Amino acid sequence: MNLKDILTFGLIGVSVLLTISILLQQKEGGLSSVFGGEGAVYRSKRGLARGLHYFTIILAVIFVCLSVAILFIE
Repeated sequence: MNLKDILTFGLIGVSVLLTISILLQQKEGGLSSVFGGEGAVYRSKRGLARGLHYFTIILAVIFVCLSVAILFIE
């Protein structure tokens, strides 16, 4: 296995984790304010939601870095 194969497998793993972390996040608001929901209330993320938010950001940065690294490795 060469370095490009290892980075590709890493990219696949990060993409699966990123997809799962995005799907686990709560949907706050969205179109509910259009249909009478309370969309004007500001809520800060706490506890597990905040940790999941930061984990998603870290995974997105790793995803971009791995994608760029694979692009430049021949």
